[in-house]
Amino acid sequence: MTSEVCRGQDQKQAQQTTRLHAMEEDIDVDSRIEGLNGLSRECKPLEEITNGHSNHKPVMNGLLIGHNVKDHTNGSAPLRSLPISALKQNGLLQTLAAGDQPKPADDKENVELEKARLEWEALEHTQPAITEDLNPTPLIPFNEALQYFQTTDLGDLLKNIQPTLRRTGIAAIAHFFFGPPRLHRELLEERDLVFAIAQCPVDNSQTVHMRVLQTIYKKLIGSKLDCPRYGAHWENIGFQGTDPATDLRGTGFLGLMHTLYFVMDPETLPLARDIYKLSQHPTQNFPFSVMSINMTRIALQVLREEALSKECNRRQQVVGVLNEFYVATYLHLYQLWKTQQKTISDSGFVLKEVELFAKKNPKQMLRRLEVFLKDRRAGGIPRGTSPEPVAQQPSPGLGERGAKAGAAQGRKGKEMHFTGVCDLPPDMEGEARLI
Repeated sequence: MTSEVCRGQDQKQAQQTTRLHAMEEDIDVDSRIEGLNGLSRECKPLEEITNGHSNHKPVMNGLLIGHNVKDHTNGSAPLRSLPISALKQNGLLQTLAAGDQPKPADDKENVELEKARLEWEALEHTQPAITEDLNPTPLIPFNEALQYFQTTDLGDLLKNIQPTLRRTGIAAIAHFFFGPPRLHRELLEERDLVFAIAQCPVDNSQTVHMRVLQTIYKKLIGSKLDCPRYGAHWENIGFQGTDPATDLRGTGFLGLMHTLYFVMDPETLPLARDIYKLSQHPTQNFPFSVMSINMTRIALQVLREEALSKECNRRQQVVGVLNEFYVATYLHLYQLWKTQQKTISDSGFVLKEVELFAKKNPKQMLRRLEVFLKDRRAGGIPRGTSPEPVAQQPSPGLGERGAKAGAAQGRKGKEMHFTGVCDLPPDMEGEARLI
């Protein structure tokens, strides 16, 4: 009995030993390697798919694992463990020990990135030479700008011009018999060119247009450097905004051509700068360029009414006479504005006064300009001006202005006659404004 019990126990022990060996043979690291720096690393097979079938080739860090290892996903036996020597040779231990430290290749890339960043920062802080400073736009004489328009096809603009004032009925008959002489036939083309330029807008793609703008700015400011096409700097010379082209209503590019003539003629440039200086006065200030455009508008109207035809016929030119009449009109406004202490609130009535006087006395306007320039060449103070505006002196009332104008008329004859504001027809007061 005892021997049977012993045999049964021996059999049980033999079965347990056999089962234990079998378990040891099938034991796996559960696809992880435990105990290396407390980390675990899972090995996954590299799967290649060919014609819809999968060929499993387990690989760890580039080392092919034995053929008896199967994938966990199929529910088969886990991967067999690899010897420590194989892990060491394959670089896995070094990787685990290094943790998150960058690889040598990463260090090299970081060095290159840092070098590129420093070069870019150095480039940002470098101050390159401005092309405009090194090669400023050359000033353009008036005759060169005029020649550009003479050689440009303005056929479309010529269709829309109105070179003469349309009169009907008795007005037409009276003008024919008692009005100024007609313009000579050989001057009609030049007259039409003037009105075509007055229809021409500013074109940023035309070099001549841009040079005209730059020349006007430089001559008034006294700068040698170019200025941007748009910006608040245009307000410094009396335009209303950042783009001078928006102020040329009614005169087109002719408004800029007259200003160009004003600042490029050596005889009239000092007068232009005197007027510009007055336009910057603390109390008598006004927008220089906008006022200049209004002078062009008045000159065009006088030409359209044929009040300049006699002088144009005498001198056999239209552009030259119109340029001088523009300057004479601006001179008239300058003298009136300066001696009578006008301010911007008076601008509407002053413009209407200047326009009425210019239409009635074109010959006298041109004569006064001639005398003014002659006096300036002689080194004296031209008539009709004072060295500086007396800012503290209050502007006289309407009655005082009429009395002073009458006294001036008696002393100087017709030369200093100004039409009083109270003499303006009521229907014209609504038109008394800056363009």
